[in-house]
Amino acid sequence: MAPPIDVSRFEQLKASGDLPSPKGVALAVMRMTQLDECSMAELAQLIRTDPAFVGRLIKAANGVIGYGRRPVVSVQDALTVLGMPAVRNMALGFSLLNNHRSGACEGFDYGRYWSTSLLSAVALQAVTLRTRVAAPDETYCVGLLARVGELALATLYPHDYAVICHDAQGDIARLLALESRSFAMTNAELGAAMLADWGLPRLFTDAAFCVASGLESSHPEGSRDATLSLSLSLARQMSALCMAPEAERPAMMQSLKMAGSRLSFDEEAVAVLADGVVAEWVEWGALLHVHAEQLPPFERLLRPPSPPLSVAVEATTSPDGASPVSRALRVLLVDAVAEVRQELRQVLLEAGYEVAEASDGFSATELALDFCPDMMLLGWQMPDVSATELLLTLRKTRIGRGIYVLVMGDCNSEEMALEAFDAGADDMLAKPVAHRLLLARLSAGKRLSSLHGEIEQDREEIRHFAAELAVSNRRLQEVALTDALTGFPNRRFFSERLVQEWAASLRSKRPLACIMLDVDHFKQINDTYGHDAGDSALRQVAVAIRSAVRTHDLVARMGGDEFVVLCPDSSIEAAMVCAERVRRAVDEAQLSSGLMHLKLSVSAGVSCRDAAIPDAESLLKRADQGLYMAKQAGRNRVAAPQLRPTGSGMA
Repeated sequence: MAPPIDVSRFEQLKASGDLPSPKGVALAVMRMTQLDECSMAELAQLIRTDPAFVGRLIKAANGVIGYGRRPVVSVQDALTVLGMPAVRNMALGFSLLNNHRSGACEGFDYGRYWSTSLLSAVALQAVTLRTRVAAPDETYCVGLLARVGELALATLYPHDYAVICHDAQGDIARLLALESRSFAMTNAELGAAMLADWGLPRLFTDAAFCVASGLESSHPEGSRDATLSLSLSLARQMSALCMAPEAERPAMMQSLKMAGSRLSFDEEAVAVLADGVVAEWVEWGALLHVHAEQLPPFERLLRPPSPPLSVAVEATTSPDGASPVSRALRVLLVDAVAEVRQELRQVLLEAGYEVAEASDGFSATELALDFCPDMMLLGWQMPDVSATELLLTLRKTRIGRGIYVLVMGDCNSEEMALEAFDAGADDMLAKPVAHRLLLARLSAGKRLSSLHGEIEQDREEIRHFAAELAVSNRRLQEVALTDALTGFPNRRFFSERLVQEWAASLRSKRPLACIMLDVDHFKQINDTYGHDAGDSALRQVAVAIRSAVRTHDLVARMGGDEFVVLCPDSSIEAAMVCAERVRRAVDEAQLSSGLMHLKLSVSAGVSCRDAAIPDAESLLKRADQGLYMAKQAGRNRVAAPQLRPTGSGMA
């Protein structure tokens, strides 16, 4: 199932340089694994230059071998367990994650996107460990990259896509419809094209396309293709349920159970699978610095839901009892002693702060992520974790880095003070807390929080202007590389692409063919009917050419009435067949301009890379020689040097 996206347009998007793509060591890994002579030792040496990737690779290898076996501890062992294709895809996925944690699209939740994608990756790996439909280490990468089309659209069109995300309100069908209307492509189509371009097998790109489009696989039930699509669908539903608010999870459990039943998983098996996925998700989240949280056992979702618990958060009202004051500063109060919390909570509420409170470190961490406080009052003694551990955990998160933290404890203890400040505390306050001193310290924190907000606003404005400039530059680049009349890439784009394809053909030792096309007697059309009629005829000829070539063939307009087709992975015989198909399509096309009906034909010259052709430019010249032969033989025919022309001549 080939994704229905126009290949020439995809190539233009690639040429713009704005599509998400691997960088650094990941790019070097992908290039090295494409070489025939690539060895495990050379690849291991390259990977060791990136310690973060080493840790992730070893973690992935240990997740595949299962329990009870000697753990993988070296890069060489990890490569042996995973294999080059999986390592290549993991390098790609981790590179995209590192380089696209944030972006200019304000309506796109980058943090949630990567948390959900990581969940899908872990879930799909767990499912395929049981179904054996594909290698689990490779399906991990499929789950991680299955939604890359959404990330790409958010990167390419940040402001337009923000509006679309807002209008779609999480409705997949509406999102796809809005994408198609705005960009003439959907995230499913673009994502599948990107995965295919990165070298993922058709089995994986088809599954990603089906699930992102909300479609059923067209393959028979029980086939490998259909089973992988069902597995990815189950993984996506599991990730959606885990990321949903707690109150909504029981209602979503039924859909998850039905998705599991299609893979012969009963209710208990789904619950056990999901619990294992969540545990693995938390481990991977810590390793990749992606938000992941421990969830209650899924077995509870099989029982009727309990009434939701309320959170102790109050908003400040104005003295006359009017509506709540807009954007009061939020304070998270954390202390193990209820009397202390109650006393300080009353003081803070009277001073106009919004307050949330927690009695232990685990609750404080959850509230910090949900409540997003501006400031935190943190008691030094807690029942489950130390204040130091809580501070270190918070400072690793994006939200936690901006919180102004006041530690409450024994200020006379030099060791405690040093430990608190080393862990990330901003200030300290002695217990029992003096109310006036507390409010004074919070006023200082308020000033810092206000400055932090202004800095963030300035950064957002800079990012906004930079994104607008990038969009303008990309549009100008697209115009510079596109022929305005036909919409095909122009000569400049083709020249750059020809060099790239030539290098790829040499590296992979695969054939590369080129077809030069020229419209016969086109000057007579312009001289007889005018240039408007000639332009109309050229546009219709372009449509006929596009309809006769493969989706991954590159068609460009070289200028005037001359076109060129670049055919990767095509022998001279296959290219001759393609050129003949193009000739016939133009010859049979019903062309018109106003009330006039025109009859046009093309001559074609074909060449293919061989030992006698030293470079890309010579490949083009060889095709031009074939075109000259076709015209000399009577036009409306196909020719290649040293091959007999084909087609029907026209005087």
